[in-house]
Amino acid sequence: MNGKIFLYISLIFLALNLHAQKVSHEECLEKGDNYIFAGGECIHYFKSKGDRGGYLNIIVHGTWPDGTNTLGRYSTFAETLTLNTDITTVAVALPGYSDSSTNNFTALAHEGVKNLAAKEEYINFLGELISELKDRFEAKVVTYIGHSAGAMMGATLTGVEPNLINNAVLVGGRYDIHESDKSTGLISIVDVLNKVSKKTKFLLIYGENDKISPPEVTKNFYKLAIEKGLDAKIIEVKNGVHLDLDMTDTSLEAITKLLEEE
Repeated sequence: MNGKIFLYISLIFLALNLHAQKVSHEECLEKGDNYIFAGGECIHYFKSKGDRGGYLNIIVHGTWPDGTNTLGRYSTFAETLTLNTDITTVAVALPGYSDSSTNNFTALAHEGVKNLAAKEEYINFLGELISELKDRFEAKVVTYIGHSAGAMMGATLTGVEPNLINNAVLVGGRYDIHESDKSTGLISIVDVLNKVSKKTKFLLIYGENDKISPPEVTKNFYKLAIEKGLDAKIIEVKNGVHLDLDMTDTSLEAITKLLEEE
């Protein structure tokens, strides 16, 4: 019995180590067109090509268990967005997910790691990733679609690097990390709100029954955004819960409408 337990534990660590991979810039280039080296990480992404030149949709997932194949979850959503908008849509796998590296960062959900998405070094990495994708696809207009932790860090990025993102679609996000974590060294959009460009359009989506990011979280930030003179709209997903909130029909219709107005 002890031998079986040891073997089982060994297989678990082996599976985790397969995801905890270090990939050099050169090795990343050899992996093919669906990989990009940015911010010191080799990022795996799924691409659905559209014909509308100069535009790019970038989907950024939230916190999943270490090693989750996020691209398997988001590829169909990316294809649907392209079908609806005729805009090339990219779904990225952040470090530690799908076949992305862990050169500098672990997965968002990793033992001993807390609120990685609210750390400035991670926000800077995300900014470099968005910038590299923008260059690769020759995009002038970038629409960022983030869910949960992806929404929180995307919101922060609009203040850290104004004008990098033109449209910020934030679904089931949080906007003030300090309400739940009093640790020092954390950052969210409330800390950089005065630096956000007034040209950035915000689409804030919340779920009526979301327990992880309750409706009041988004409603309160929407009020703050309007007070600051930002271009923001708010959408409620009736009966919506946190899981896959970004993929609901209501969210998809709102995103499509936003891009039709571009």
